[in-house]
Amino acid sequence: MTTAPASASSEWIRVEGLTKKYGTVSALSDVAFSIQPGEILGLIGPNGAGKTTLFECLAGVLPPTSGVIFIHGQPLTVRSRTRTLFYLPDAIAPWPSQTVRWVLDFTVGFFGGRRDLVGDVIDGLALSPLLTNTLGALSKGQRKRVLLAIGLLTSQPVLLADEPFDGLDLRQTREVAAILQSHARAGRTLFLSIHQITDAARLCDRFVLLSAGKVCGAGTLDGLSALARSKGGAASNLEEVFLALT
Repeated sequence: MTTAPASASSEWIRVEGLTKKYGTVSALSDVAFSIQPGEILGLIGPNGAGKTTLFECLAGVLPPTSGVIFIHGQPLTVRSRTRTLFYLPDAIAPWPSQTVRWVLDFTVGFFGGRRDLVGDVIDGLALSPLLTNTLGALSKGQRKRVLLAIGLLTSQPVLLADEPFDGLDLRQTREVAAILQSHARAGRTLFLSIHQITDAARLCDRFVLLSAGKVCGAGTLDGLSALARSKGGAASNLEEVFLALT
């Protein structure tokens, strides 16, 4: 694995040697990268690359076979993980019989969320017409916007969001991207698993390229482009860089 250089002083969370095996099959193999404060970090890879497995290991949903996650140079404990990371899985439908308003209120109360952000999140994600609807009655795209609201209202400094644009049309994708960028500018760190490379290229500050459970490169687009060119590959955009490095 080759990684584009990053300043050691900027590393807030560092993952080293993360491996997840199921018997003899490795879903993740020696994964290493860093997360920097206030950035939007994109996890890029095809279906089956191990993106969801990586998020579940970071969030503590799955125990890794080996490897260490550091925060400020110290191994991540259960307590520090709970304080630091909030994981938003893809394609879930929690509390299907409850209204959207109830879900947002519950998020603030149960997860210690940001009540001061509720109005802005509702407006930004166009949820006002849906507040009295139950989650189980929503379309895929509507449910995705409610799930994103849950993630944005939580108080942990790092939000892990799996496929935040799944189910959204082009206009909604661009509107949600603008909202995510505004939260990052306000200090929230976002680690987003994104299947569509063009969406990732517009939004993210840095990237982790994952293929077959292995990190093929990590860094800014400029750094990854230089790495791709050094291997004789095309590097005019993120899609070409990904193909060259994987």
